[in-house]
Amino acid sequence: MTTIYFIRHGKTEWNLAEHYQGAHGDSPLLEASHQDIRSLAASLAGVKFIHAYTSPLKRARQTAEELIAQLPTPVALTVDERLIEFDLGKMEGMTFSAVEREWPTTVDNFHHHPERFDPTVVGSESFEAVIDRLKAAVLDYCHRYPRGNVLVVSHGAALNAGINGILGASLVNLKQRGGLSNTSTTVIQTTDQKHFELVKWNDTEYLHRTQVDPTDTV
Repeated sequence: MTTIYFIRHGKTEWNLAEHYQGAHGDSPLLEASHQDIRSLAASLAGVKFIHAYTSPLKRARQTAEELIAQLPTPVALTVDERLIEFDLGKMEGMTFSAVEREWPTTVDNFHHHPERFDPTVVGSESFEAVIDRLKAAVLDYCHRYPRGNVLVVSHGAALNAGINGILGASLVNLKQRGGLSNTSTTVIQTTDQKHFELVKWNDTEYLHRTQVDPTDTV
């Protein structure tokens, strides 16, 4: 059995300020995110990982490197371009409010109706393309490691689309499970590299949040 642990990167300055980062924008992790990564590492201390993969973007790579450094057993880390965030085209770098003013229907479809989302309006990737590349990456990992635990550090929009796609969700139902929080853990398993089972979705219990910050899941 292969078990994949998906981690969304730590919260960044742009996450807090509600800016779209996408595949080309990036911003530093918040100071508090380093403690969140330490808490994440403590929660995973009992899991022996056979390998780790990360998106090349700094916010994900730094999260992966800090996380691995704090695990009790060394883990090799590979950068995989297929784990990069959803390319959001013209939306990247813009605030959420500015995007809503400029393309209200497009952004509503992006967040709530993926089956209606037209990527040509903002020059972005399509949901289908993101799902295909994330799924290809995960299938590669599962074939390479048919037994063991694999760590994957990536991004909110890409992971949300990719994981739900891997689990067989249609575009109409792609967002039904809700968003993925910064420094969250989502786990899936497979015994045959074809059929996947969801074990855990968007776990953040180890962060001990006293209240939910809406910017944690955007």
